[in-house]
Amino acid sequence: MTQVWEHDALGQAELVRRREVSPLELVDAAIARAEALNPLLNCIASPMFEEARLRAKGTLPPGPLSGVPFMVKDLGQPCAGVRQTDGSRAMRNYVADHDGGLVTRLRNAGLVIIGRSVSPEFGNHSTTEPELFGACHNPWDMERTAGGSSGGSAAAVSARLVPAASASDGAGSIRIPASCCGLFGLKPTRGRISFAPDAGEALSGLAVEHAVTRTVRDSAALLDATSGPATGDPYWPAPPAEPFLDQVKLDPRPMRIAWSARAPLRISVHPDCRRAVEATAARMEELGHRVVEDDPVYDEEVLLDPMITIWSVANAADLELVTTRIGRPPRRDEIEITTWELVELGRKVSAVELVRAVDLMHSASRAISPFFDRYDAWLTPTLAQPPLALGLLNRSYGGAKEWWRYDLAFNPWNTIANLTGNPAMSVPLAWDNGGRLPIGLLFTGRYGDEAALFRLAGQLERSFGWADRVPL
Repeated sequence: MTQVWEHDALGQAELVRRREVSPLELVDAAIARAEALNPLLNCIASPMFEEARLRAKGTLPPGPLSGVPFMVKDLGQPCAGVRQTDGSRAMRNYVADHDGGLVTRLRNAGLVIIGRSVSPEFGNHSTTEPELFGACHNPWDMERTAGGSSGGSAAAVSARLVPAASASDGAGSIRIPASCCGLFGLKPTRGRISFAPDAGEALSGLAVEHAVTRTVRDSAALLDATSGPATGDPYWPAPPAEPFLDQVKLDPRPMRIAWSARAPLRISVHPDCRRAVEATAARMEELGHRVVEDDPVYDEEVLLDPMITIWSVANAADLELVTTRIGRPPRRDEIEITTWELVELGRKVSAVELVRAVDLMHSASRAISPFFDRYDAWLTPTLAQPPLALGLLNRSYGGAKEWWRYDLAFNPWNTIANLTGNPAMSVPLAWDNGGRLPIGLLFTGRYGDEAALFRLAGQLERSFGWADRVPL
């Protein structure tokens, strides 16, 4: 039982099906590991240990993931009767009164939720250092960021507390922590996973929900279990012709892949990240893919003012929602300074300015999309730098726009797939020059075609496997 953490989610579920372990034994093993390692990592916002044990003792729904311990991100994704803070001191005592749609689908897949993972306040940073909980540490280097905003989930999976955990992504928040923590992180196509019953979309369509995992097949199995529209959704992509899990086992046909180490807005790229993408492009050729250096052409300024306009208005709306939930306006000392800067900017934005920002986002999407008529995927580094030291990405830099520019210097590529709605995945194929810090490689695919990315990721995993490497 001490070694069940070596198995991925599907592997743990297979142990249950073969009756080599019970769901309760899996949950107890995950809880023991969480109790031992969370004091070091600080990745759990709200434990759900006793509820998990009760569920594991009962009859769980059948399925390929049944009986597997899991964690849910503490940003939205409500769990009935459990504290939901969204990373904010103002919400420290708020308890959700219902399960969110994603949580319901996870439970229906037989997963057993053992806790909620730490998130930055309202998901605002590319690091996970909320003042409510303190810094979440990267298992590969405790002085480095685990990424954000799904950093708590990524740290928990990387350190093998659980084999997979839920995540969300409005500007890279699945792929950033996947890169920082050496995991596989897929951002699905816009609308692939429903936000019902709580919303039709999030962040004007920028945000999606899914997971971070150690293995490609776990990500595919989770997407099979949770994807699909709910009645009343405003839009959704065409369903896959076959289960995503089946695609992981198939080698892709030779793909036409563009690659680039040039970041938008003339952002500087760390030599280790540049070397990583160049080496990965060479690997793609070794696997038989047609690889050329190329970039989509679009107005890169859309990553600045239009994006911060949408993001700041969302923060202003978040604060109104907090007021409704706690029954009073949050006090100034309950909200972090960078959040206040966003809220103050958002409150100054007119409705016309917001509509214009969304229009500019869609214009950029239309400019970028023809690139994927020529190429099956676009390869870049996931991030412009290896994981940064803690204490840098959550600071105020004098205002919301200044903070956004600083964050973009770390995270210049990920937002592009949020703008277009395309699926994109961070794959843990590289390490920094010292061999200590993971560096993810970002593959952005065609709209609605996660299947092609899963086929490619499966091939990469079989050829250059990563899941057995464990943080010290």
